[in-house]
Amino acid sequence: MAYIGHGGKEIVERVMSPSEAKEKIKGLTSVEISNRAAYECIDLAYGFFTPLEGFMCKADVDAVCEKMTLADGTVWSIPIVFDIDSKEIEEKGIKVGDTILLTYTGNPLAILDVEEIYEYEKDKISQAVLGTTDEKHPGVRMVNRMKDRFIGGKITLVNQIKLNSPFDRFFYTPKQLRDKFAQLGWERIVAHQTRNVPHTGHEWLMKGAWFCAHGDAPVVDKNDNVRLGTAVLVSCIIGPKRTGDYIDEAILLAHQALHDGRYFRDDVHMVSIALWHMRYAGPKEAIFHAILRANLGCTHHMFGRDHAGVGDYYETYGAHRIFDDLPEGALKLKPIRVLEWWYCPLCAEVTYSGLCGHSKERQKFSGTLIRSIIKDGVKPTRLIMRPEVFDAVMESADKYGFGTPFCTEEYLEKRQPVFEVPPLD
Repeated sequence: MAYIGHGGKEIVERVMSPSEAKEKIKGLTSVEISNRAAYECIDLAYGFFTPLEGFMCKADVDAVCEKMTLADGTVWSIPIVFDIDSKEIEEKGIKVGDTILLTYTGNPLAILDVEEIYEYEKDKISQAVLGTTDEKHPGVRMVNRMKDRFIGGKITLVNQIKLNSPFDRFFYTPKQLRDKFAQLGWERIVAHQTRNVPHTGHEWLMKGAWFCAHGDAPVVDKNDNVRLGTAVLVSCIIGPKRTGDYIDEAILLAHQALHDGRYFRDDVHMVSIALWHMRYAGPKEAIFHAILRANLGCTHHMFGRDHAGVGDYYETYGAHRIFDDLPEGALKLKPIRVLEWWYCPLCAEVTYSGLCGHSKERQKFSGTLIRSIIKDGVKPTRLIMRPEVFDAVMESADKYGFGTPFCTEEYLEKRQPVFEVPPLD
């Protein structure tokens, strides 16, 4: 079945069969790529980044930096570029019109049709997308560490990646997700972007967003059977980690624990992963996340306080306001702009800051406090974190995190990779 993604373009999977790939890669010049580039090759080839079919040429990067669009006018907020050292280009004789083989961990992953080789001012990208050239910003550091040349051109996978456990059962391509939504009868799907283990504040963010997305849609069929047709897609960002972050496995399995613990019905909730190196670009990344989730088939996306931000580089609700600047119809997805959920002792419940007037009595869900409780191995009260979630976090610590659910140097060095690229037999 054909599916239409961002920009009105059909989602196309650019993946070769093994027999075709073996013939295609013979004699090609090979380039070993970074983890970020490998993630983006996968995303490009499966249509996560529709309408992009490959890494951007200079005209697209210019348009993104200057107008937040592609060269053809399609809204787009973050450059997707392939960086390479000029010395490697010279040594390997890479030129426009070539097809080169991209390898990851020594094995073939994709081919890149070289359409353009160009230079680009890194500070221009950082200032336009991140709003700063401050090296303290993790996105700026990422850009500054890119090599001195860029290659634009289409990407085609020549190898099927092997997802390792527990990630394997949560990875869906856009086409697979859309097929799944159709099977489940979901017509409205709201995305929950996350890089954290869920506490009850997150749970109520999702439930509140579900109500917004469902709106006035029917809740029963003609026989009075419950038929909701609206669901939450938890989309866990899997990418590079820093010491002190929750480990990927804990994030993923803790969200699944909410599902398995029946805090959401089976027919209104699903957990998945997205492979992406966060730029921490605040409002600009909110637009990118909306595009990504629209390609996955989501109709709505929640955006809260400091979405995809870091430090104090962005306005608290900048990710809310940026959607007001888009031309009508630029996105196939509607943003759901949310405030905070907190525990109110006077209301005696978890409540929404847009409704509860007891601001002086509120008790915020402190991530720092929750982390300290978890570090001490103490199970938080149900009001803070569901017991099933806590158990999943601690089990992940033992199984994947070398005894802790937080990233350590040992975890970052020895962790099982999210995916592997097998030899192309």
